[in-house]
Amino acid sequence: MIADYEGDISNLFDTEVEGEVPFLITRNLVMFPGVLTPVLIGRKQSLSLVNAVKEDPQKVFAVFSQKDPSVEDPCEADMCEYGVFARLVRTIEMPGPGNNVTAIVQGLGRCRLVDVTSTAPYIAGHAEKKAEKLPSARNKEFNTALEDLRTSVKEYVHMDEDMPDETLFAVSNIHNKVLAVNYICTTMPFSVDDKLQLLKTDSMTERVLMALKMLYRETQLLRLRQDIRTKTREDLDEQQREYFLQQQIKNIKEELGNGEGSPERKELLDKAAKKLWSAETAKTFHKELDKLDTLNPQSPEYSIQLTYLQTMVGLPWNEFTKDNLDLKRARRVLDHDHYGMEKVKERILEYMAVLKLRGDLKSPIICLYGPPGVGKTSLGKSIASAMKRKYVRMSLGGLHDESEIRGHRRTYIGAMPGRIIKNIQKAGSSNPVFILDEIDKVTQNTVNGDPSSALLEVLDPEQNNAFHDNYLDVDYDLSKVLFIATANDLNTIPRPLLDRMEIIEVSGYITEEKIEIAKRHLIPRELDSTGLAARSAEKAEKAGEKAEQTGEKAEKTVVPQFTKPAIEKIIEQYTRESGVRQLEKQINKALRKIAYRKAVDGSLTVSKIAPAQLEDLLGKPPFYRDIYQGNDYAGVVTGLAWTSVGGEILFIETSLSKGKSGKLTLTGNLGDVMKESAVIALEYVKAHIDTLGVDYRVFDNWNIHIHVPEGATPKDGPSAGITIATSIASALTQRKVRKNTAMTGEITLRGKVLPVGGIKEKILAAKRAGITDIVMCRDNKKDIDEIPDIYLKGVTFHYVENVQDVWQFALTSETVDRPVKFDIEDDNKNNEVDNNPNHNDKHTNA
Repeated sequence: MIADYEGDISNLFDTEVEGEVPFLITRNLVMFPGVLTPVLIGRKQSLSLVNAVKEDPQKVFAVFSQKDPSVEDPCEADMCEYGVFARLVRTIEMPGPGNNVTAIVQGLGRCRLVDVTSTAPYIAGHAEKKAEKLPSARNKEFNTALEDLRTSVKEYVHMDEDMPDETLFAVSNIHNKVLAVNYICTTMPFSVDDKLQLLKTDSMTERVLMALKMLYRETQLLRLRQDIRTKTREDLDEQQREYFLQQQIKNIKEELGNGEGSPERKELLDKAAKKLWSAETAKTFHKELDKLDTLNPQSPEYSIQLTYLQTMVGLPWNEFTKDNLDLKRARRVLDHDHYGMEKVKERILEYMAVLKLRGDLKSPIICLYGPPGVGKTSLGKSIASAMKRKYVRMSLGGLHDESEIRGHRRTYIGAMPGRIIKNIQKAGSSNPVFILDEIDKVTQNTVNGDPSSALLEVLDPEQNNAFHDNYLDVDYDLSKVLFIATANDLNTIPRPLLDRMEIIEVSGYITEEKIEIAKRHLIPRELDSTGLAARSAEKAEKAGEKAEQTGEKAEKTVVPQFTKPAIEKIIEQYTRESGVRQLEKQINKALRKIAYRKAVDGSLTVSKIAPAQLEDLLGKPPFYRDIYQGNDYAGVVTGLAWTSVGGEILFIETSLSKGKSGKLTLTGNLGDVMKESAVIALEYVKAHIDTLGVDYRVFDNWNIHIHVPEGATPKDGPSAGITIATSIASALTQRKVRKNTAMTGEITLRGKVLPVGGIKEKILAAKRAGITDIVMCRDNKKDIDEIPDIYLKGVTFHYVENVQDVWQFALTSETVDRPVKFDIEDDNKNNEVDNNPNHNDKHTNA
């Protein structure tokens, strides 16, 4: 075997290695650059080297042959002078005693032994690179000699029965001439000394001429051996005799009309007769079945061929389950299994509606992306249930081998189809709901290929009607499969793959949605998993039987119940997530403690779980949410923020301190975008300072410090623009901000307010904090219109177009208690500036 390098091979031969490298010492084996060679590892030192290199597939080592193969522990004097740099491709555990391992090694550039520096745990030392003298593409001497060498190799392979037929195929199909020469030098039965002489030769032209001479000599020796064998052996050997007898028996059976062949053949034919495959696939099957008849049942090739044929008849060729296209039923199933997720449900119902009207439709390729724990994977099972299709799931997390997608070629030992075909076979139909879980975590560009590139064919509706699996070697139609991929981060998915999928965002749940999910799904499931619901029912049944016998009144069954405030407290103060996984764990933790106490005390100590009892069951809350803190301080304004776990309120604080520079200080672990928003807000305030009734010279004598509390939490984004501008204006004027007011919106240098995202989450955060008035961009009104009225109750929205509108609403005429008096130096005189907005006539330049 040889690596499939075309054109420029400098990346293969030009291996630069500095410092000490491990040495792999081989017996009766000489490796050449570019050739994949299996090496049987037996010595302890060699096994240590392989184990060390296996941890780093890109690590380069050197391979040298030893002069005397009988030497068990070779030293520097026993090693040949020339060898090759190499990389480990893979290892194969070989059966039998001794724990032997076969290493598949990729030859790189040539090298020469310099010295040996260590012998434990494996031999290592220094080796210098030896460059190849490669011929030009138009070198007639080299090209002619290579063609002659190829012809001679084919002649030799035809003569020698021990040479595998794959050699002919490889020699004919290796297009790179240099690699073809090295492959022939490796494969042909030259002696170790001859191969070392070939490896030592720098010029590729000289090497091909030398190989041609050696092959001619070997061909003459082979002819001589065949002449001797022909004269001395007249009878066929026992295996050939048995084969011909078996063929005769088969022919006799066919003449008698009962030539059914082996039981496996009959079973395969029976299954094949029921398959709905194409004529081309049927032709391939019968061709491969005929090969089975020519093989000895005791040979390894027989079981390989039989496994392949069983895989073919095991696939559901053009077999489809009948879709249930009742849209109302599908809606009920989806709503029952998952709360929310309206966009995803609408897309599935649209697909079913078009399928119902058209009768036939290529399945869409959908990618659901969002934070962990929001139900992306479980949604696939719900979709399968709604459509009454088979359901299969394939986890792609950490997938690093392209063969896992496309399968292995049958020439490899232990070859098998890829996981796509295996899952289709497992589903038993050609139109299942196929979940490709964690598609963003596929390893890219590994030594075993690029799995993400292999997925391009699977997830392209224009190509997957003829998906080619390397093991199956027959096109399979995947166009009716409903592929649903899931991902947490789109940035790690290659752009070509992302372009083939329909992206649907599955956002995190808000608190109100989590409460409903907990009541409908999580609490009933955890009651059952902790045994409280089941044991209560069992106890009630036994008590009822006892009451019937004794005439006593049966004890009433009690099942623990969470109150809505308790569920909300768990969500707000015991979890910090977009999904509901941690919420489920906290509910399970509380019920486990109740179950434990019930098992100890013999009775249920808690029947209704209220917020006051949560600390006893779950401990102290690790989280808390901010609440509105009033408007008693100048420069403190409430903003609204979106996070991956929902909405939050945040406080923008601005303070002024005396200083000559008028420096702006930003603290609170702010990102670059948020820092830019603060700079823009300050520049706008400076440009429009007259509208606030403040002397512009205040910036020359006072420093401005803007801080956003909870400094350990990173914060970024442009949505705090109007909040920062209002905070600075309040600090400069010492005016109060309107009570119970929060705001969100980006600003420009002109003071224009721009729309922002996450409106739904921000509104709910404001309601939880006691906010009654929210200021936002007028363009965000369309987002408000899409939110159900239940979430908007109790909040008034004020839509603005510029910062002046914000100040007009948010800044009151009332100053704070003990306002700061700004002293401004002017012509060596201290003039006190009044911050009362009603005294604007005092703000004049001296």
